[in-house]
Amino acid sequence: MGFRILLILIFISFHFSTMVSAKVPLKAAFIRDHQLWMKKGEKEIQLTKNRYVYGQEWSYDGRFIAYIDGDEKGEKTDLFIYDTKEKENYQPYVRVESNYFKWSPIKNQLAYNSHGVLNVTKVKNGRPQGFENVSLGVSGFEWFPNGKELIAASQSSLRPTGWGPIPLYRIPVDANLIADKMKHFYTIQTKEPDLFAIDADYFKWSNDGKWVSFLATPTASWAMDSNLLCVISSKGERFQVVGKMLGFKDWMKWAPTANQLAYISGEGRFFVENKKMTIADMPTSQQQKEFTPEGFVDLDLEWYSPDKVIVARAKENKEWKEGPVPTMFTALYAINIRTEEQKQLSFPKKNEMDEIPQVVGSYLSWFRKKATEYKGDVWMKDDLNGQEQIWLKNVDSAPVFFTPK
Repeated sequence: MGFRILLILIFISFHFSTMVSAKVPLKAAFIRDHQLWMKKGEKEIQLTKNRYVYGQEWSYDGRFIAYIDGDEKGEKTDLFIYDTKEKENYQPYVRVESNYFKWSPIKNQLAYNSHGVLNVTKVKNGRPQGFENVSLGVSGFEWFPNGKELIAASQSSLRPTGWGPIPLYRIPVDANLIADKMKHFYTIQTKEPDLFAIDADYFKWSNDGKWVSFLATPTASWAMDSNLLCVISSKGERFQVVGKMLGFKDWMKWAPTANQLAYISGEGRFFVENKKMTIADMPTSQQQKEFTPEGFVDLDLEWYSPDKVIVARAKENKEWKEGPVPTMFTALYAINIRTEEQKQLSFPKKNEMDEIPQVVGSYLSWFRKKATEYKGDVWMKDDLNGQEQIWLKNVDSAPVFFTPK
């Protein structure tokens, strides 16, 4: 009798500990059936109805979520904000059309590009409301880490002699279209075939703010097969081309502490071959190392720690030459860039793929879907050796987690 009671107590204890470990104290904005949702802890809350939402991003303190209210054809791009405190969706002005926006790193202020005009929101009653013009002729941009200035690119001009250089500017938030306030930051001198590009985008700062990486993109057809990953020092004094890659902004990420840039190198628009997870050490980007084994391709990445990078990996398919592009069934792997040890982390079933790894603290999440479906589930584990579990079911895409600055 006593032995039976002991077994029951052990079972209850084990069941309780499993339930407790399944609770994940994270906060995320996600899309389900084209609507904006939020999950905090274990509670899911629908935030929009009858919209076509995408591109959600958290403000620096997690109070606001900016997003695009669009349509299936991509013709509508209205910028909206959800206020989690007031539980309200609103536009910062009567109507704001934009598909490119960035939150300030220091306060609840949005910078957004509307038909080439760079604007920033004002603040009214503690939330983004109204706007001020900053600069004309802007394509890609990003905040400087100080939150007082923006780095902005202006697309190259086509001349009788060919495409001109790409100018980059350092622009204060209060520039108000005043030409004298637009400071030259760097000019990318393009030349074929070594450095051919007409624009710059996807700016990302290193952890210490000493370097900014970006993609120098050529004309549309060329950009489908190859873009140039570049870095510039924070004062615009040193410029380097790091390597060639496809135009996916999440395929390049700075290490959480060191000035190391991880990226998926390789040319060619098809994923079947030549996609290698590569580490470039700054300031000498010639010191690079590929970590993808022969016979495989890596198709996404995320830093888990200063020594470990998570990749979405599949077997390459060099035999494919024509016909429907083959699906690359990826699973997650952890790479220790110091010891070079590599370990498989996720084990999707046949006809499933694991993609878009994201790290929040000790948690690793990924999006798992079937090849024939666009919807999927978000899986998660606490620690790389932890037990995997479903965190979100039946969502349109991977969530955007709020990470306190």
